[in-house]
Amino acid sequence: MWGLKGFKRWVFLGAVITVAVLLAAAWLMRVEIIRSTLDPRVPFQTYKPPGAADYTETRAWALFPDADVEPALPADVFFIGPTTYNGGDHWNSPWRDEDAWRLTRRAMLPNYAGPFARVGRVFAPHYRQASLYSHLTLRDDARSARVFAYTDVLTAFRIWRQAHDTGRPLVIVGIEQGGLLADRLVREEIAPDAGLRRRLAGVYLIESIVPAGRYAEGGLVPACRTRAQARCAVAWATPRERSARELLERSLVWNDRGQLVELGDRAALCVNPLLGARSDAPAPDRDNLGAAVATGFEWNERPAFLQRQVGAQCVGGVLDVGKPKSNVFKPARSWADRLKVPPYNLFYLDLEVDAQARVSALIGRDAYPKGAPPIETSIPVRPSPINRID
Repeated sequence: MWGLKGFKRWVFLGAVITVAVLLAAAWLMRVEIIRSTLDPRVPFQTYKPPGAADYTETRAWALFPDADVEPALPADVFFIGPTTYNGGDHWNSPWRDEDAWRLTRRAMLPNYAGPFARVGRVFAPHYRQASLYSHLTLRDDARSARVFAYTDVLTAFRIWRQAHDTGRPLVIVGIEQGGLLADRLVREEIAPDAGLRRRLAGVYLIESIVPAGRYAEGGLVPACRTRAQARCAVAWATPRERSARELLERSLVWNDRGQLVELGDRAALCVNPLLGARSDAPAPDRDNLGAAVATGFEWNERPAFLQRQVGAQCVGGVLDVGKPKSNVFKPARSWADRLKVPPYNLFYLDLEVDAQARVSALIGRDAYPKGAPPIETSIPVRPSPINRID
């Protein structure tokens, strides 16, 4: 630039400023740009959804226990994955959309189902998830898409009960969109069923906003008070790309008629994953047992763990999480993927230990080997191969 003289220098400087302004505007308007690009532009009432999966077939499950291996773990885990389908062509994804499945297999299952691989047999259905676009707008069409996704989860759960339920302790896990669906599943299918409720070790609604009143003390499934408690719920959401206020204002929750409505002035439930308890007390980073970047790992590979990466505190119904100390915890590259759950898990080992403790509390004895697995090693450790990815 400094080799230019007079008018040429000012033209060059003006071009640089113009590009910078355009890039800044694009960054600020990124959500609006994504909304415009991914809008299906068809009313849900006239929309024809993709065909349904057949949950009597193993290919309809993202994770399914291997029948050829005798499972040594005591529990069953019903896992509902997060949003991985962007949208554009559909309100709801085909149940095994190629791009969505690639992200699920590469990032979401290793990072978010992985912590439960040593808890029990993991059943994770493919489902016609509501698109990312449907989570960026409060339109009635978008709400209908999310309600529609629940029909697949309900069908898969009922097939699991009919064909695969052997009476084990049960852990329900839902991540983001999956947490919203798991919240309704717990309220309508598990809480009213005394037999299922007795076997419920824990509910995990991760990166999910749910009303605190639904999990009140004395209810059928209350929020967890301690890590040594069974038949209770752990739930939290972190603001990430949104402010805490925007996250709460734009969150939808179920009403008693199975409709999605704004959270409004109701309190959101926050159970601190570092404490395993509903509490507003700060948890320092020394309580963080192990964060992990499991993206790219095969299901039978165990990631390295990094201790003391973040502290966390429930503030106003959302989880305030510090910045990780290690630079390996990087956000996704694309704008759309930054609006999804991150490709790492800051509470990986905390969740594993928490779920094992709740299963042990349920059955009244230690169900797992004493002590956490080694967290200083970078060499993958292979657990019992009781699951396969289809």
